Amino acid sequence: MDGRFGQIHLRLAQPETALKRPLVCLHMSPKSGWLYARFMEHIGEDRIVVAPDYPGFGESDPPPAEPPVRVEDYAAAMWDAVDALGLGEVDLSGYHTGSMVAPEMARQQPSRVGRLVLISAPVITDDEQAIFHKTYEAIPVDAAGTRFNRMWQAVQAHSGPDMTLEMMAASFAENLRAGENYEWGHRAAFEYAPNYPDTLKALSHRIAVINPDDDLTLQTLRVVPYLNNGAVIPHPEWSHGFLDTDTERAVAEYRRLLDTDWL
Repeated sequence: MDGRFGQIHLRLAQPETALKRPLVCLHMSPKSGWLYARFMEHIGEDRIVVAPDYPGFGESDPPPAEPPVRVEDYAAAMWDAVDALGLGEVDLSGYHTGSMVAPEMARQQPSRVGRLVLISAPVITDDEQAIFHKTYEAIPVDAAGTRFNRMWQAVQAHSGPDMTLEMMAASFAENLRAGENYEWGHRAAFEYAPNYPDTLKALSHRIAVINPDDDLTLQTLRVVPYLNNGAVIPHPEWSHGFLDTDTERAVAEYRRLLDTDWL
């Protein structure tokens, strides 16, 4: 699809008969809509499911390097994709960075959003923000492969217990597709973090926050006071990769959160 920064690549699941609101799935950094590929095959049996790549990730054209891309820009670009598909009101799913992009989309066009399901919703302190900036700063390419060694170590450290080495390798490969833009999503998320609680607090939409056992579990617990019409739902049995390793139960949980009066 055409967007404000060039072409936007997306994955699309479209059943013969769509009975539910379309679901737009927003990925973490530095991945792409690939993250939802297996999941959307199943949850897309009765609804249109769209998994776009943010500008500069996956196969989407990158934004300019200056000024630095923001969460607000990613959200607006995702609306470009939704508009290009001719969709009206949509539900939103966001994972890590996507859990900031999704509420920002709802803030930008509140009347077009039904429900939100967020995988982690981190409220971070100033000290944590400084640590995260340092941890995820871009590493220049060198002959020793420092960037790639650290990236592989991070993939292993953050992978759930049921992820195979082959799954980790696929995740690592997806990181590489962002090229020199690979930390732009993290940078945008950390810059947006101070505004994130106020964005959530201003929304009246039903918001379900899935809290798996991952690197943002503690920070996600802090979001509770900012949810007007939602709740944090603990899933300690899940960690990174659960959309692939426990797809059937993940789909069932999403159906409950999107389609029933669970709160």
